[in-house]
Amino acid sequence: MLDFTSALYLGLRHPTWALRPWWQLTTGRPAALQSPPGAESVAGDLARLLGCERAALGTSTLHIYWDLFEVMARERIGIYMDAGVYPIVRWGVERVAGKGVPTAGFQRHDPAALKDLLHRHLKPGFRPVVVTDGFCPATGRTAPLAEYLNLVRAHAGYLVIDDTQALGILGRDPGTNAPYGWGGGGTPVWHGIQGPELIVGSSLAKGFGVPLAVLAGSSQVIANFEALGSTRVHCSPPSAAVINAAERALAINDGQGGCLRSRLLRLVRGFRKRLCRAGFSAWGGFFPVQTLKPMPGVDAVWLHEHLLRLGISSVLHQAGQGQVPRLSFLITALHRPSQIDQCTAALEHACVLARRRCGGKNHESTVCL
Repeated sequence: MLDFTSALYLGLRHPTWALRPWWQLTTGRPAALQSPPGAESVAGDLARLLGCERAALGTSTLHIYWDLFEVMARERIGIYMDAGVYPIVRWGVERVAGKGVPTAGFQRHDPAALKDLLHRHLKPGFRPVVVTDGFCPATGRTAPLAEYLNLVRAHAGYLVIDDTQALGILGRDPGTNAPYGWGGGGTPVWHGIQGPELIVGSSLAKGFGVPLAVLAGSSQVIANFEALGSTRVHCSPPSAAVINAAERALAINDGQGGCLRSRLLRLVRGFRKRLCRAGFSAWGGFFPVQTLKPMPGVDAVWLHEHLLRLGISSVLHQAGQGQVPRLSFLITALHRPSQIDQCTAALEHACVLARRRCGGKNHESTVCL
């Protein structure tokens, strides 16, 4: 099966034999009592990569956001969510909203809407906490972080960025020939912004292939998070195996990350170029998540099933509530150009069959990509 469903964008795998050995998976102590061996070193390396003063590790982003918003709610805050916020982040916000923290949403990637919302909604004496994803794979665009940050600074607030998609892919100093930039530090680094108002939460499970989460920000914010986070008391910390895998991933990123990102970019550009030749187009820009745009007479569900019969696995999903299904292809550095050719050739053949099934008519109601 030719697989285009994996989000291991850099193709990093961490077999047991490749990791530094460990004597036990866990100490039996919560993170609030003792950091697992190697955790502080990995957290320090991640803080530097993300351009922040300090970082802390978590078992998952669910653990991190569960604690983060609970700790932040000890101050008088209002939370303002970009409409594109990932569900796991939203769950953390909903938890404190149920305890009375005022919250509101605004249109995706719209600084003007946020400015108006803050003017109308923010109560005197409250600090705004603006929450956004750093990168939207559905559109291939980053959030307007610089504009959000300026609005937050004007009200002495915070900007919380869920940067799971971009970590390991986007980095500093992007350019025409290097749209990913360098280093893989994520969207804030890609935009060249930093400051004590920034709080960055990310999973390493995509770009770095490690089921581990990191929260980075100012020394004060992370100190409060570590001292007051409830999951750090009541849940197990990340295991030694996972921490050692993160150590390996960061070492690979230092030594080979640039080459892996260059290879990935060539594959993505090749995929888009071949799509164009076959009469397709896709959302996603230069990012490794490529989502086909609608084509008259071609049903995404049928196309997905037909590709499966041809031995090609893709991601069938809905872009939003009530929207028609779409088909996405996740490209990794492990793919070969010949596999990209095989996939796009199969797509072209499938669309010819789909149109024949429709009798050559443009049935707009069946456009479901």
